[in-house]
Amino acid sequence: MMRVMSPADRPPPPAPTTERPIAVVGATGEQGGAVARRLLSQGVPVRALVRDPAAEKARALADRGADLARADLTDDASLRAAFTGVAAAFAMASPTPEAGAEGEIEHGRAMAEAAAAADVPHVVYSSVGGVERHTGIPHFESKHLVEERLLELGMPTTFVRPVFFMDNFSRFMPPTEEDDTLVLRLPMPGDVPLQVIASADVAVVAVVALLDPGRIPGGALEIAGDELTGVQMATAYGERRGRPARFESLPAEVLDDDQRAMFEWFSHPPAYQADFAATRRLHPQVLTFDQWLERTP
Repeated sequence: MMRVMSPADRPPPPAPTTERPIAVVGATGEQGGAVARRLLSQGVPVRALVRDPAAEKARALADRGADLARADLTDDASLRAAFTGVAAAFAMASPTPEAGAEGEIEHGRAMAEAAAAADVPHVVYSSVGGVERHTGIPHFESKHLVEERLLELGMPTTFVRPVFFMDNFSRFMPPTEEDDTLVLRLPMPGDVPLQVIASADVAVVAVVALLDPGRIPGGALEIAGDELTGVQMATAYGERRGRPARFESLPAEVLDDDQRAMFEWFSHPPAYQADFAATRRLHPQVLTFDQWLERTP
């Protein structure tokens, strides 16, 4: 079995400089954008990998001091060029609308191979909690295959493995208002705890890993900010908004195969197994669910 290369097994990556910046894949996306902005706010030079340097989000990063590099995940030459001469790289991939998890595998492997060809000294890869435990969830298994490819290539890699994003509740599954009551519905039992994290907090941990990989012993960490049941989440919504609230469990049949596999995994603990103490050591201000609600419209 392949293991994650520990910090003791590898030399420290070079310090980032203007001539040798940190590359950020998906710099106009949510995670990549948060990583790029945090690095820039700390005065760290960034090479932002973007598909369209003229896009508004790309120009906004350039205005903050990022160097823009055009890179297409389907164009190996552009990826190698974008990774060449960097001190480290942040990378991640997601299922694509066209090819789903297979598209994620293709993009992730392309990034891994381009980074290896460009001799990137250190890669921080944002994956998912539980990825190494053979969950059978398609979009978890795809990330596992990308992790394995990075290890096969001998890439010095740190894996940041976040749990379920709190942000999913504001985007995809917010509570509905019914007869003056907030109703939170999830396709899992209301008394089973779910580990969660704010997506912005993933970027904070990723930046720590980029700048000081030795702070993540073993080269991989499952991270979380809180753990609550569905009933507790509904109660938190109600208290925050000053309204009655309740939780209702949805049947798994409402989901596609990928999402159904994930929520069935959630429903039979232990599922996620984040290290809360280690997460907080790296990021003392990591948000609880209630703190995230306070900051979320």
